[in-house]
Amino acid sequence: MTATKGHHIEVEQGTDHIRVTIDGRLVADTHRPLLLHETGYPVRYYLPPEDVRTDLLTPSETHTVCPFKGTASYWSLPGGPEDIAWAYPEPRPDVARIKDHFCFYEVDAD
Repeated sequence: MTATKGHHIEVEQGTDHIRVTIDGRLVADTHRPLLLHETGYPVRYYLPPEDVRTDLLTPSETHTVCPFKGTASYWSLPGGPEDIAWAYPEPRPDVARIKDHFCFYEVDAD
């Protein structure tokens, strides 16, 4: 957990069934997401890389910097949407649990 000047981030282990389907292709399927709660944002599901079809994704040139989580790298679906997922290869220590986990803009949660 980290909190700075009213900003709060908490990461917890989840058990929800999370599926990511893009253009009819199953890209991720897990029962062990990490749930990231961050002030001002909806809950984000960070999925273990073992449960993501990384063979379908291509690294993007896009990188963004979050002062609370670190620098994010993005992935695209060739022939489909760009920058559909991101991950933090070197997250800040307070959120180290999300290292290399993939987060998608759109997920289906059961």
